[in-house]
Amino acid sequence: MNRRRTLLPFILLTASVLLADCSIPSIRVTIESTQTPTPTLIALTPPTTTDTPLPPPPVVELGLAENPLILALPPSADSQEQIDSAQQIAAQITERTGYTVVTIAPDSYTALVDALANNNAHIVLLEPYAYELAYQRDLVKASYAILRDGAGKYGAQFIAAREAGFKSYFNPLNETNIISDARIAITQLANKKPCWSDETSASGYVIPLGYLNTYQLNTRPAAFVGGHPTVVRSLYATGICDFGATYIDARKFPSLEDEYPDLVEQVIVIWRIPDIIPYEVLAFSTNMSQEMRDLITGIIPAILQTEAGKAAFKTAYDIDEIQPVNDGYYEEFRIYLDESRVDLSTLVK
Repeated sequence: MNRRRTLLPFILLTASVLLADCSIPSIRVTIESTQTPTPTLIALTPPTTTDTPLPPPPVVELGLAENPLILALPPSADSQEQIDSAQQIAAQITERTGYTVVTIAPDSYTALVDALANNNAHIVLLEPYAYELAYQRDLVKASYAILRDGAGKYGAQFIAAREAGFKSYFNPLNETNIISDARIAITQLANKKPCWSDETSASGYVIPLGYLNTYQLNTRPAAFVGGHPTVVRSLYATGICDFGATYIDARKFPSLEDEYPDLVEQVIVIWRIPDIIPYEVLAFSTNMSQEMRDLITGIIPAILQTEAGKAAFKTAYDIDEIQPVNDGYYEEFRIYLDESRVDLSTLVK
């Protein structure tokens, strides 16, 4: 069959459809996009709860019964008599100020410094190293120096055997240094071997070492001989070390004078360190307001002037006499303690 004839009916039919009334519905094809749609962020409202956050506890003023001032005994306190005496002092402070005062008995100066840091101690008696550690941490303000034989601080001395050949810059007749410049006197100790008392002694190690380090004077490895009289004895014997340091004047320790009648002539003072080493410090916590510190500072002498108050301070703290001071009173001690480069935390026991 002819191919053209076969296709003719199909072509005619197609044309008739196209030319007819265009009432055939159109077909719309929707092609979905392959792109990821941008997410819509919806703010979620947290579920409601019937629990209401608790308000912070109210701050109770220091000195009230709920937040009392704390008077700390020294760690050496080991008797009920001392505790009773401290409580008498606390009662006197309460009577004169209206503040509630209680007492604690820490078992070490480290614990006492920690108590200051935790607001668990406010009125404290500190030995020099503990005071300095607390001061560096901004925990205390010095209020009173404790006086021993009328002095709040004491000195030290560099000593050596006469035969060692060091030049003395000390006049034994009036017991004063011939010169004030320590450098001139102690430069001769460079590269010599020291005898030190022990690793915590202020006058027999730490402060003399601070002087040597201030002037960058290196020494040979030291001998720690265990006590100031032993330092003197070691120098008298010779051959153990070249020089040493002690409190003033360890050469006159009774047993040494009996044992070595010529000791003062044979062991000489090279130079004396001025009185810069403090005895104990009565200090107040920096958590106390200035007004509160001033008030209690003012009443302590009044308590000491009473017979009962003086007896209580003597029993609890071994305090006979005090002198008003501030933190600047201990600046020289602070300088040479720092120059010693001894870790202060290891000195606080």
